[in-house]
Amino acid sequence: MQISPASLQGHKGSDEVRLAELGYGQALRREWSLLHNFGASFSIISVITGITSLFSYGLNTGGPGVMSWGFIVVNFFTLFVGASMAEILSAIPTSGGPYFWAYMLAPQQHAPFYAWITGWFNLIGQIAVTAGVDFGLAKFISVTAHVCRGYNPSAGATIGIMAGVLFTHVLANMFSVRNLRYVIYGSIMLNTLGIACLCIAVLATASNRQTASFVFAKFFDGTGADDVGWSIRASPAYVAVCGILIAQYTSVGYDASAHLCEETRKAVRDAPIAMLCAIAGSAVMGFFVLVALLFSIQDFERMSNSRMMFAFARDGGIPHRLHIIDRHFKAPVRTVLFGAICSLLLALPSLGSAVAFYGTTSIATIGLYISYGIPISMTLVYPYNFKRGPFQLGGASKYIAVVSCLWIGFITVVFCLPTFNPVTSQTFNYTSVALSIVGIWAFGSWFFWANKWFTGRSDTPESNHEPAESPSGNLHRLQSAQIAGGKKIDSKITVSHDFEVYHPPSTRGFTEI
Repeated sequence: MQISPASLQGHKGSDEVRLAELGYGQALRREWSLLHNFGASFSIISVITGITSLFSYGLNTGGPGVMSWGFIVVNFFTLFVGASMAEILSAIPTSGGPYFWAYMLAPQQHAPFYAWITGWFNLIGQIAVTAGVDFGLAKFISVTAHVCRGYNPSAGATIGIMAGVLFTHVLANMFSVRNLRYVIYGSIMLNTLGIACLCIAVLATASNRQTASFVFAKFFDGTGADDVGWSIRASPAYVAVCGILIAQYTSVGYDASAHLCEETRKAVRDAPIAMLCAIAGSAVMGFFVLVALLFSIQDFERMSNSRMMFAFARDGGIPHRLHIIDRHFKAPVRTVLFGAICSLLLALPSLGSAVAFYGTTSIATIGLYISYGIPISMTLVYPYNFKRGPFQLGGASKYIAVVSCLWIGFITVVFCLPTFNPVTSQTFNYTSVALSIVGIWAFGSWFFWANKWFTGRSDTPESNHEPAESPSGNLHRLQSAQIAGGKKIDSKITVSHDFEVYHPPSTRGFTEI
C-alpha cells in the first residue's frame, strides 16, 4: 500500500475540481473529515448489531469453534476486498461507489450495462442490510421488553417496532451533514468504549465462564430436526461454511466510505484510508465482542442504505426525481423515504417464516459483495481503463484483486445454500430466489428497455429539466470550464422553489490525478 506524492500534489487544488473531472458538480456539502468518513463506515459495519443479530444462528450452525475461527478467516479475506475497493475509490471518488466504478472501468460501449447491473445489486444489498439491522434492533427491543415487563410481542408487533426504528432513521437523515457529524462522534464512542465496557461487564458478571477449548474448538450442528442436521446429511464442512454468515454479514457496509466521499474533504486520499481502517477496526472490535460473549455463555444447550440511492437516481437508475436535494435539509429526503419503505417491505416475509430474517442477511451480504466484485474484476479484465489515484497497492494490486474475486464468488454460492434440515416452505433459504428476481429484473429490464435510455450518468438535455425562471431568481446557471479527458465540460445547477438539482454533463472523460 502506498500514497503517491505526485498524485497528492495534483489533489491539493480542489475536491470539487476532481469531481468535475468525473462529470459532476458539488451538490452535497463537503464537510466531513477522515474521522467522520471512518466513523460512518465503522458505525454501519456495527459489529455489535451484526454479531448479536445472528448469534443464535452461529451457535446452531457450527457452534463456537466455527464462529471464532470463521470470524478470523472471513475478516482476513474481507481486508483483500476492502483494499481492492480502496484503490478504486481513490481513483474514482464519487458517491455512486461500485456502480459508477463499473461505469468508468468498462469499455465505453458497455459502460452503461455494467453500471446498471452493479447498481441494482448494490441497491438490493443496501436495502437488505438496512432491513436486517433495523429488524435485529426491533427483535432486541422485543426481547428487552420481555425480560423487563414480560411482554411477548407477536411477529406483527416486531414489524411495527421496526417501522418506528426506520422512522427515527429518516428523521436523523434529514439533519444537515454538519449536524450529523456529532451523531458520528457519538456512534464511534458507543461502538468502541461502549461495547468494550459492555463486554467487560458481561465477563465480570458471568457466574460461570466457558473454557478456551469450548470457545475455539466446540463444534455443534443444530441445523436439523431430530438431531439429523446437515453435518449428517452432507458433512461438517458444509455446516462450517454456512456458519461463516455471521462473520461476513457483520463485515458489510464499508462502501459507505465511497458513498460519502462527495461529502469528505481530501476524498482521494482520506476516503480509502477510512474504508480500510473501518474494516480493520471492526475486525478487532468484533472479535473481542464475539469471544467475550462465547466465554460468557451459561447454558449452551438452551441458547443454541441513502447516498448510493441518491447517486443512482441522479444517473437515472431508479426513479429520477429521487435524487432531488431538499433545499431546507440539504439532503436527498425522497431517497431516504424510498429506502426506508423498501427496507420495511423486505422484512414482511418474517411474518410467515421463522428463517426469513437469516435470508435477509444473506441477501444483504451477497447483494453488496456482488456489487463490490464487479468493478474489482473489471480492473483485471480492463486494466487499461484503471488510472490509479493517490492510494495504490503497487505490484500486489492484481493478486489482491484475484483473491477478492475468488472470495466473493465463494460466499455468493455458500450463502444461498439451505441451512436447516428438512427443507420446507418454512425453512427454505429464499436468498437464491430473491437474488434471482433481482438478476432477472436487472438483466431483463436492461435488454428490453433500459438500454434505450440509461447511459450510466445523467445526460438529459437541459430543456427537459429547466423549470420556468421565476422573478425571485430561483433558476441559477453555473458555467464551469474544466478539463475532462481533454474535453471542455459544461455543468449546471438548477434550483427550484424547494429543491436543487445538479445536472452533470454528458462527457465521459477520465483523467489520472
